[in-house]
Amino acid sequence: MISEADVHDMLESRDLIGIGSKADEVRRRWHGARTTFVRVFEIHVDAPPSSVPAGTSAGEFRIVGRPTSLEAAVASVRRAVSLADGVPVTGFSLADVAQVGDASSLALTCRALRDAGLEAIAEVPIDLMDEPAAAVAVARQAGLSVPRVTVHSIRDSDRVSLVNRVRDLQNTVGDIRAFAPLPRVMSVAAPTTGYDDVKQVALARVVADNIPSIQVDWSLYGPKLAQFVLTTGADDVDAISAVDPGTLGTRRSPIEEIRGNIRSAALDPIERNARFEAIG
Repeated sequence: MISEADVHDMLESRDLIGIGSKADEVRRRWHGARTTFVRVFEIHVDAPPSSVPAGTSAGEFRIVGRPTSLEAAVASVRRAVSLADGVPVTGFSLADVAQVGDASSLALTCRALRDAGLEAIAEVPIDLMDEPAAAVAVARQAGLSVPRVTVHSIRDSDRVSLVNRVRDLQNTVGDIRAFAPLPRVMSVAAPTTGYDDVKQVALARVVADNIPSIQVDWSLYGPKLAQFVLTTGADDVDAISAVDPGTLGTRRSPIEEIRGNIRSAALDPIERNARFEAIG
């Protein structure tokens, strides 16, 4: 494991190439050139569609948004399962699920979601949960997979502590497959820069070396940053569009764009599903 002194040096260093090289060494010990991605069809909990658009090809149907009640959450899961036609359905933030009802009802909530057909909790926002290990244990006991940890928002002073918390969570609960270290919500007053983002991905890869995959969100951070951080520690790309409108031609389709970007980084693209199974 990296020492605290080395972590401090990484944060202070202006040498992105050197930092990225260290992270890439860890990445390649885990995966070599193998780089996974997942096409995600999102369904908002409050507005599930009546049908799936033509040209949809997904490895994951993901319910997003905060449910106002258990009944609303269960109804959205049932609708998503009917639309998914066998594709794994994930959904919700574990922090939001924990607030449906009271703390003592988390187990009941998770069992109801599992009985409705949910396979996995979509994310564990490490900065929004005081006791994530206990909540993960409850969800898993109810039959739900909990494979991914995320960061809701981030301050400069929290960069190391959040990554350390994720590493410690893995040591406690195990079976975390991916960590997405870049914030889901940007600060308007102090947004992160591409420089900050690259360093955070590299820091996550080097510090959380007990987690198989470091993930970047294609839809949130864009193809250019996603491609670059694949050379500085990331190995999994989330949220590729599952819908191809067919208006830009085959070479500009979502699937060809992500494959092309990964190959341009001298890596091997492997499509996966929500179970982290290779499907293409």
